[in-house]
Amino acid sequence: MRTYDLTPFYRSTVGFDRLFSLLDQAAVDGSPGYPPYNIERTGENSYRISVAVSGFAQGELSILAKENTLTIKGDKSANENGKDKSEVLYRGIAARAFERAFQLADFVVVKSASLENGLLHVDLVREIPEAKKPRSIPIAASAQAAQMVDNSTEKAAA
Repeated sequence: MRTYDLTPFYRSTVGFDRLFSLLDQAAVDGSPGYPPYNIERTGENSYRISVAVSGFAQGELSILAKENTLTIKGDKSANENGKDKSEVLYRGIAARAFERAFQLADFVVVKSASLENGLLHVDLVREIPEAKKPRSIPIAASAQAAQMVDNSTEKAAA
C-alpha cells in the first residue's frame, strides 16, 4: 500500500488544514465494517444515511452532530438475556457496541432521524447561506460607466 507524506503541503498552504486532515484520515485503513450503512442522495441538496442497527432499541442509540462531524453510537445492554434466564448456544446476531463517524461538508445540517425496521435513517440537508450563493452581476453599458467615472472625477476636483 502506498503512503503519502503531506507534510510539505502543511507548511506551504494556509487554510487547508481540514482538507489535509481528511486526507490523512482516509489514508488510514482503520474503518470498521460494522454496522453496514448506505449514503443516498435524495434531492439536489438533501441526503440520507441509513445504518443497519437491527437488535438495538431506540434508547441504545445516540446521534451527535458537532461541527462537521456526525457520530452515531450504539451501546448494547451488557446482559440482555438476564430477563428470561435462557442461555445462548450460538450468537449469530451481532450485539456489540459501535461508533461510526461521518465527515460532513460545509453547510450540511441534520434535519431528522428515525428508526424503522432495524434501520436508523438520518436525513441531512445542505443549507447554503444567501451570502455564499452565486449571484449575477449586471453589466453597465460603456456610456453609463464613462459618466460614472466623469462624475466621480468632477466631485473629487470640487
